[in-house]
Amino acid sequence: MRQHILMTSLGLCVLSISLGTQAQSTRPNANADPQGIYSADSIMEADVYIVNGSDKPIGEVEDILLDEQMKVSGLVVESGDILGLGGRELVVATPYFSLQTYADKEDDDVNRTEHRVMINATSEEMEQFPAYSRDWWQQAKANAKSAWQTTQQGAESAWQTTQKSAREIWQKTRQATSDMTEDSAN
Repeated sequence: MRQHILMTSLGLCVLSISLGTQAQSTRPNANADPQGIYSADSIMEADVYIVNGSDKPIGEVEDILLDEQMKVSGLVVESGDILGLGGRELVVATPYFSLQTYADKEDDDVNRTEHRVMINATSEEMEQFPAYSRDWWQQAKANAKSAWQTTQQGAESAWQTTQKSAREIWQKTRQATSDMTEDSAN
């Protein structure tokens, strides 16, 4: 159900280059031009590789995590049993991955767009990536909510300070104008 809801909402809002990624060519017949807009559906289950690693995928994209502004904040990668990661689902934050896009010709000579996710981390760093679990999800939501509330409170405080300062300046301006009017009347 969770995946259906996610796919429905992501189907409505197509991911753009806010992935913080770049289209790259790794195949001889690849199209290196960026797409400019990406479909979450075509990225789901994309093979995941380690930059400068073997040519064997270490897993596939299981989920795409979005923040409040609908920007990609991370991926959930089902790791398989490679690199001693134990076949767990890893949360990979945006600084650690990029998206490669290429075109493969199908049997009928039609180009098909494919994606690869490239993780730029050592196997030691990847071992430290959090496991995607219900507990992680609840903690991540609580942290995001707390950060949002802190930001909102800071913005409200800044607005209140601005309003107070503006009132004070207005009162001083009125007083100075009143004093100047009295001085010119005398």
